[in-house]
Amino acid sequence: MPMGHTATQQAGTGGLKATEHRLANGLRVVLSEDHLTPVAAVCLWYDVGSRHEVKGRTGLAHLFEHLMFQGSAQVKGNGHFELVQGAGGSLNGTTSFERTNYFETMPAHQLELALWLEADRMGSLLVALDEEGLENQRDVVKNERRQRYDNVPYGTAFERLVGMAYPEGHPYHHTPIGSMADLDAASLEDARTFFRTYYAPNNAVLSVVGDIDPEQTLAWIEKYFGSIPSHDAKQPPRDGSLPDTIGEQLREVVEEEVPSRALMAAYRLPHDGTREADAADLALTVLGGGESSRLHNRLVRRDRSAVAAGFGLLRLAGAPSLGWLDVKTSAGVEVPDVEAAVDEELARFAEEGPTAEEMERAQAQLEREWLDRLATVGGRADELCRFAVLFGDPQLALTAVRRVLDITAEEVRDIARARLRPDNRAVLVYEPTAPAETDASGAAGDDQDDEGDRAQ
Repeated sequence: MPMGHTATQQAGTGGLKATEHRLANGLRVVLSEDHLTPVAAVCLWYDVGSRHEVKGRTGLAHLFEHLMFQGSAQVKGNGHFELVQGAGGSLNGTTSFERTNYFETMPAHQLELALWLEADRMGSLLVALDEEGLENQRDVVKNERRQRYDNVPYGTAFERLVGMAYPEGHPYHHTPIGSMADLDAASLEDARTFFRTYYAPNNAVLSVVGDIDPEQTLAWIEKYFGSIPSHDAKQPPRDGSLPDTIGEQLREVVEEEVPSRALMAAYRLPHDGTREADAADLALTVLGGGESSRLHNRLVRRDRSAVAAGFGLLRLAGAPSLGWLDVKTSAGVEVPDVEAAVDEELARFAEEGPTAEEMERAQAQLEREWLDRLATVGGRADELCRFAVLFGDPQLALTAVRRVLDITAEEVRDIARARLRPDNRAVLVYEPTAPAETDASGAAGDDQDDEGDRAQ
C-alpha cells in the first residue's frame, strides 16, 4: 500500500490511543480502535472555513457544505442521506470560521460504505455540480439564515458582536453564514474554483474511530481515496493576529421586538491551543458556567435581576478566542443595573481569583465534558481531526484533560485580570420595542460558529 510514514503513539486518557498514517496524495488518516460497541465513526475535516473567504464572496464555505449533500458521480440527489440512514447510520456536516467537517456514525459492518461515500464526493463532486443544484442549495442557505439569524429574537447578536470584536478587513470579521448579497453573487464557476482549491485530499484529515480492524480500514481508505489527485492552489489564510485587548469598550444598542432586555458582550481572549486559553476557559466556567457560577448566583439567585446569565468560550486557533457573555434581564430591570453588577463580579474575580472549591469544581466540570466527548466514537473522531488540522498533532486530543487539570488558580486570576476588562469588550444591549416584557431564558454557548444540520 503506497502510504507515507505511519506513526503510533499511546496517550494517557483512559488508555485511548490513535495511530497516524498518510496517503501518497497527502490525505492524513487517524485511526482509533474502540471495541466497546459495534459502531464506527468516520469524520472528515477540510481545512477551509469562513476565514479563507474574501470580501464579496462570504458564505461559500457554508454553501459548499450544503452542496456536498447534493450528490456526486455515483450518488445521485439525496442519495448520501438515503444510503447512510438506510444502513442504520447517522450523518451531518458543519462549517465554522476555521474548518468544514462531515461525519457519519455507522454500524461497524457498514464502515466501508461510509468511506466510499466520502471518497466519491471528494473525488467527483464537480461531475454532479450544476446550476440547478447550486440554486437549490443557495435558497436553502438563505432560508437557514432567515430562520437562525434574521427572524428570531437576538438572532443577529453573534454576527454583530463578531463584526465589532474583529475589525473590518479581518478574516474573522464575518460569520460563516455569509450575507444574502454574497450568496446571490456566487456563481457556478466560483463554486467550482472553491471546490478544486480546498476539497483536495492534501487539505483534509480523515479519522475513523470505533469497532474497526485498522489494517482492513487502511486498505479501504487506500482503495477509495488513494487515486484522488492532490491540488496545491490553496493560499494560506490571512493573518488573524490582533492585539491582546481591544483597547476600548465598543458598544451598540439594538431596538428590536425581543422578549426582554439583554446584555451581551464579547471579550478578546487567548488563541486556542495555549495554556492561557485553558485558563480563560476555567475563568469563564467559574464566572458563568452553569447554575453554580458566580454570575448566576449573583444575578439570578440573589439579585433576581436576570432570568439567565452565562459565559461561554468560542475557541479559535487562527485569531483571538471570544469570551461570550449573555445576560437576559428580569422584567422591569434596566441593563445598566445588571451591567454594574457584572462588572463588580468581574473586578472582584480579577483581584481575588477563584477559591480552591471553585477551581476544583470548574476543573471537574471541564474534565467531565472532555471525557464525555472522547468517550463517544463520534466525539473522539471529531477531536482527533480538530487537533490534526488546527495544531498539526491529533495526539493532543488525548492529553487535553491533563492540560486543563494542570492550570493553577493564579493563572486563572491573571488571565481574568488581563482580559476580562471593560476596555476589552464589544457590548450589545437589546432594548425591546414591544410594549410589555416577558421573561426570556438562554445563556452563552461555545458553538456559536457552527453552521450545520443539513435538511434532507
